[in-house]
Amino acid sequence: MTSVQLTINGHKRTIEAPPMKRLLDVLREDLYLTGAKEGCGEGECGSCSVLMNGDLVNSCLVPILQAEGAQITTIEGIAIDEKLHSIQQCFLEEGGAQCGICTPGMILATHHMLQKYSQPTLLQIQEGLSGNLCRCTGYNRIFNAVRAAALIGAAE
Repeated sequence: MTSVQLTINGHKRTIEAPPMKRLLDVLREDLYLTGAKEGCGEGECGSCSVLMNGDLVNSCLVPILQAEGAQITTIEGIAIDEKLHSIQQCFLEEGGAQCGICTPGMILATHHMLQKYSQPTLLQIQEGLSGNLCRCTGYNRIFNAVRAAALIGAAE
């Protein structure tokens, strides 16, 4: 067991876990933050995406020891109190969420992308979401949700 200090969704935490336990498992099993999903366990689908020090990462590939001192933001951390983040609201309104497995990763990827491109082109949206797979849609509703979020300035 190792002791790891990190900040999750603005709250400082100390985690006792085996050093190679995946960040995804710590979030889901130890902290009950179940928004990040396990889709593939290989970093291919993006369902487990979180922001780590401002970068989009696949939490299934990050050993908890590597998260020492990190700032982690999960899907639970972007809402304000009980109010959905504007990106979440756009996904809801545009039908960008189907089964929900990919949705947290798509939303965090959108959040990350809108930090770089406040008014992304379709190509930038496609590239920004390229690490996230959706098995339910043809992506058009997701792209529409991202465009709607960009139009209202959801990059905050």
